[in-house]
Amino acid sequence: MTLTHTLADPRVETAISRMFKLAEQDGTAQAQLPPGALDMAPQALADAAAGIYMPISADGGKLLYNLVRAIRPATVVEFGMSYGISTLHLAAAVRDNGTGRVITTEMSKEKIAAARRTFTETGLDDLITVLEGDARETLADLEGPLELVLLDGWKDLCLPVLRMLEPILRPGALVVADDIDQLEGPMRPYLDYVRDPANGYQNVSFPIEDGMEISCRL
Repeated sequence: MTLTHTLADPRVETAISRMFKLAEQDGTAQAQLPPGALDMAPQALADAAAGIYMPISADGGKLLYNLVRAIRPATVVEFGMSYGISTLHLAAAVRDNGTGRVITTEMSKEKIAAARRTFTETGLDDLITVLEGDARETLADLEGPLELVLLDGWKDLCLPVLRMLEPILRPGALVVADDIDQLEGPMRPYLDYVRDPANGYQNVSFPIEDGMEISCRL
């Protein structure tokens, strides 16, 4: 017997492949950012970077799918949707689990509009709620418990978002952070925090492209 899963759905496969192909132009788009863009406020930077896909890696997407399938979370929270490649992997796993939902956040109106079209195109839109704006505000009143959180937005905001969500993380919840190879940049405060045993996490790093940190809430 051959088992099928949502990532193999032609609509989902086509959408993910298309976005990965478009993301190959990220280098050109990044070069067109105005001088000093990285010093902009988060919303201004999101607007300036609307043409940059900033995708999770293909293997990173598969890892997310497997994690969601394994722990069967009722709610998956994603900080930093961009064009929705990682969101599709999360939602595909939720679909195959037969239970759960994905709540994702994004600041760029352009990216949100494009992602919503893609979610409808793939038939996963009924599982995904997109919150527009600063995640420190849009997730502030979220009800828990949370069982899986993906942190893949602006790196200097990963720690504030995590600290905000900590009260509603259930014991055993997984927190996944992407691009941890930016050790000497904005990811350092986040990694120092979750790797300090006093803060209540057990961690493992995965050498997937720019690195992923998986932290289990103890």
